[in-house]
Amino acid sequence: MDLKKHIRQIPDFPKPGINFFDISTLIGHPEAWRTAMERMTALLKPWKPDVLAAIDARGFLVAAPLAIPLNCGVLMVRKSGKLPGNVKKHSYGLEYGTDVIEIQDDAIKPGQRVVIVDDLLATGGTLIAAAKLVRDSGGNIVGAAALVELAFLKGRAKLDMPFEALLTYDSE
Repeated sequence: MDLKKHIRQIPDFPKPGINFFDISTLIGHPEAWRTAMERMTALLKPWKPDVLAAIDARGFLVAAPLAIPLNCGVLMVRKSGKLPGNVKKHSYGLEYGTDVIEIQDDAIKPGQRVVIVDDLLATGGTLIAAAKLVRDSGGNIVGAAALVELAFLKGRAKLDMPFEALLTYDSE
């Protein structure tokens, strides 16, 4: 099955000049979604994760179904102010300004094997910020993965961990 046929591209969203790769059409197609999750499971299984660190918000949609066949947990890497209890925060730079992400203090046990999961890798900024939180919490990052990689933005080159993408786009 050609899963790229199920990724809708929306020009000029969220602002002019951006070509948005929308996974909602993939998620909305049961056979394509099941196929995507089966293929993602095969990519992540060799890493033997104890927990998937899912990046807010579409990373949650990817990590949750993967955790079942991988027999691991899921922790949420959220935008600031969204998690209850004590949290660890990390501020990181964006193209225009900064953002803050958080995980709960007790989300990772020291030495746990962690795979960071998101729907899309673009420049790598959010994934790198999530990796800092995981490492600061004692997690052992064994890999990172995304449904879609926008290779032309060169985010993979900034990562210091193994990375897998189910679908790669080499140009806009």
